[in-house]
Amino acid sequence: MIARIAGRVEEVNEGSVLVDVGGGVWYEVLVPVCEVERLAKRVGQDVVLYTIHYHEGDPSHGAVTPRLLGFLSPSDRDFFRVFTTVKGVGMRKALRAMARPVGELAAAIQAKDVRFLKDLPEIGPKMAERIAAELSGQMDEFAGPAPAAGPELSEAAEEAVLVLVQLGERRPDAIALVERVLAVAPDLTAPEAIIQQAYKLKAGGI
Repeated sequence: MIARIAGRVEEVNEGSVLVDVGGGVWYEVLVPVCEVERLAKRVGQDVVLYTIHYHEGDPSHGAVTPRLLGFLSPSDRDFFRVFTTVKGVGMRKALRAMARPVGELAAAIQAKDVRFLKDLPEIGPKMAERIAAELSGQMDEFAGPAPAAGPELSEAAEEAVLVLVQLGERRPDAIALVERVLAVAPDLTAPEAIIQQAYKLKAGGI
């Protein structure tokens, strides 16, 4: 089973990304709708995707195609696995329904916010009620703490948070690190510089 791939983003299409893992091998990875725009900004850059390997089609008719689904963090992958336990929420439908960040989706499910859920692609009122009823008690680890008041992160800061999460930090911890870095060095505008300073901070260097 393929659990993770790392490589360079070569191309981003509607709902999928092509990753060059070296040796002339490119993988097509299906991704949630909410990540398409972010990955499009990373064409030519390295990325780590936490994957689910499954077979799509009807084995009884011999028409089965292997697929890879990719997520930018293990937590997002775990959310997807829980999300698809709801009857009627298949792999493809779940990817299209994930049009908002996982934290927002999990918080809405946890709060049984059917109004929010029914407006997601391919969900609708009945499916929204089913999702809320079945999953509302399983969202604590995904919803996370309520967002703190304050200015939104800049694009560079958000990119730094994303990379830190890929490197193993929990998203709330990554956000806290980036905010502390920018409080000390507000002139940093490159994600790479923010990440470097974040690790210095974590190690007690600043």
